[in-house]
Amino acid sequence: MAMPARDLLRLSARSLLAHRLRSGLTALGIAVGIASVVLLTSIGEGIHRFVLEEFTAFGTNLVAVNQGRRETAGTAAGTLQTTRPLTIDDAEALKRVPHARAVVSIVAGNAEVEAGSRSRRTTVHGTDPAMLLAFDFAVGIGRFLPEDDPRAPRPYAVLGATLARELFGDASPLGRSIRVGGERYRVVGVMHAKGDVLGLDLDDTVYIPTARALALFNREGLFEIDLLYAEGAPVDEVVAAMRRILVARHGQEDFTLTTQQQMLDVLGNVLGILTFAVGALGGISLLVGAVGISAIMSIAVRERTSEIGLLRALGAEQGEVLRLFLLDAVALAGAGGLLGLVAGAGGAQLLHLLVPALPVRTPWSFVVLAEVLAVVIGLAAGVLPARRAARITPVAALQAE
Repeated sequence: MAMPARDLLRLSARSLLAHRLRSGLTALGIAVGIASVVLLTSIGEGIHRFVLEEFTAFGTNLVAVNQGRRETAGTAAGTLQTTRPLTIDDAEALKRVPHARAVVSIVAGNAEVEAGSRSRRTTVHGTDPAMLLAFDFAVGIGRFLPEDDPRAPRPYAVLGATLARELFGDASPLGRSIRVGGERYRVVGVMHAKGDVLGLDLDDTVYIPTARALALFNREGLFEIDLLYAEGAPVDEVVAAMRRILVARHGQEDFTLTTQQQMLDVLGNVLGILTFAVGALGGISLLVGAVGISAIMSIAVRERTSEIGLLRALGAEQGEVLRLFLLDAVALAGAGGLLGLVAGAGGAQLLHLLVPALPVRTPWSFVVLAEVLAVVIGLAAGVLPARRAARITPVAALQAE
């Protein structure tokens, strides 16, 4: 006659409560493991999402063009290959690409910016009027660089929020003159505060036309060209058109095209590996907890030999004894898992409160997975002791007593 499930539950609960200290320590081992995994993975996932959000703050649907080809290719011995710099004319030509919404040529450097008696050495970005659309930036007051002859633009400048405050205090800088690298510019706008993006302070900078930045830094080529394409446009078609235009202009593929999705995929893979590695460190604690459950269950089998013999003598089958001990293991692991989830998620939020700059995120799907993992660990750790208990014969058990 099979033992009712209610009796199995009652026997399991009575056994666990009879040894509260041992049961508590066993559950604590699992709790520490689950808490470690949840806490470390929450930090890893938070950093993952934070970096991706920071990266996409420059905008989406972008294709970047950089000088030089970053692929390995075989060439005949003695063949000389030259790399042409990216130019403003290249950027103008790319405006013919199908689905192109904006093309931005970029030059970056460092120079002294002066306003009256105040001066500050800061980042100088040479760029185009299309930068606002391509990079999802916004002007705070005034306007951005106006449409102009890209090869001979007027000396206009736009200040970042921090730079404007440092140079002009509370006064409006609009219409005022500044010097960038010794050249005079008229301020036409101040950018809305953007903050740090991937370690780059976009508020402590000045934006001037690309051609003037090339002359300021005495450079022949652009740092980068970025093309913004329409939402939903086939990116492969956009990239192919860009490649055709640039190859026709350069005579060879001496440049590299990188889509926004390729950048995100590489970054996501790196951060995913980091999150996995951090979670794996916490998994070591889970392994220790599993060993603890197995050891405690083995001790319980020896201590409950007479009980096993009595159950078998009363007609309990091997499967019922097996289920009884597996139920003990699952109960310990499940209770420890719940405790670990509360401790891990709570610890993650507390850490975020203490260190607001540290991004923390615990997805609910992972919470459920962690609890399931705890139960599976309990089952796996309890199998061998449970099978050993189920194989004890009634006569052997009673004789041992």
